[in-house]
Amino acid sequence: MSDLNDLLYKKNYTVQDIEKLLSLRNTEDVERLKNRANEILNSHIGDSVYYRGIVEFSNICALDCHYCGIRKSNKQVDRYSLDRETVVSSAKWCADQGYGSVVLQSGERRDPAFVDYVEDLIREIKKETRSEKLPEGVGITLSVGEQSLETYRRFFAAGAHRYLLRIETTNEELYQSLHPASQKLEERILCLDYLKEAGFQVGTGVMIGSPGQTTAMLARDILFFKEKDIDMIGMGPYLVHNQTPMASEGQMEKDELLQLSLNMIAVCRIVLKDVNIAATTALQAVVPDGRERGLSYGANVTMPNITPTEVRSSYKLYEGKPCMDEGRQECKSCLLGRVRSIGRDVAFDQWGDSKHYAARKAQLEANVC
Repeated sequence: MSDLNDLLYKKNYTVQDIEKLLSLRNTEDVERLKNRANEILNSHIGDSVYYRGIVEFSNICALDCHYCGIRKSNKQVDRYSLDRETVVSSAKWCADQGYGSVVLQSGERRDPAFVDYVEDLIREIKKETRSEKLPEGVGITLSVGEQSLETYRRFFAAGAHRYLLRIETTNEELYQSLHPASQKLEERILCLDYLKEAGFQVGTGVMIGSPGQTTAMLARDILFFKEKDIDMIGMGPYLVHNQTPMASEGQMEKDELLQLSLNMIAVCRIVLKDVNIAATTALQAVVPDGRERGLSYGANVTMPNITPTEVRSSYKLYEGKPCMDEGRQECKSCLLGRVRSIGRDVAFDQWGDSKHYAARKAQLEANVC
């Protein structure tokens, strides 16, 4: 008991410390982990939940990740790209509903036409969503993959200010088992550095429970987030897609996968303190109340899907993705009820920027002065 208490209240964590916390399964121990995560959440950033209305605007991808349902080699996917009017109107709907922020997510491409399109989208969304409550328009998070430093700077100048680039793992061997040889972990990490240099609030994350992964690897991932001064964490359980090379490898048993994923959220909160952490949709694919459980373990962001329902089924990264047929208004009402069911509330009409980023930016400015 006292050993766990010492561990939960440490200032600096080793890989071994984090492994122990991630491995907790006893009901009483897990409850104490959860409570400590919420204690830190409340003391560092408050218990409000922030919405990011997510628009999956294209499933065309130039990459071939072995686990992903929209990988370029999957010929069974109906490919689509939403037109500008549809994406902008979705963002305007978000602003009207008080969501405060949107996420523009797509498959990864670097061709000039794609980059120009994303840049134009950002500018138009900022212009069209300005209001008395949001004088600078909705906050914009991008998740469109690896780009050049110049491209990141263009996106930032256009008005996007948060970027999520998941690395999936920091273990070189595991990374290569998840990707073709042409995709390199070092290039992914370099892009995180580029994003910081461009001025973004930087988000990353990992797949939890992927084949061959160990708790030691996950512990090192968390320390990587700390060492890289990451502002936002978006991570979720590994779930199989049947049209991928990894389908035959199966996945972790659901109860174990869920608890490991929840422990990751709690331990990230304990170690990283003031970062934004998302309760992802993939948690809801494991159990119906997965997102609420993620929030109850220290997450403070969730992402209602506002992608038009007619294309949602074509943006299926894994099997069992929830809310495929649920309209955005239904999703809004459902998710609000879910958040309030655990005693939390949504902070409407706010960007909900990372407190960690604010502190990091203040420190940079102080160093310059």
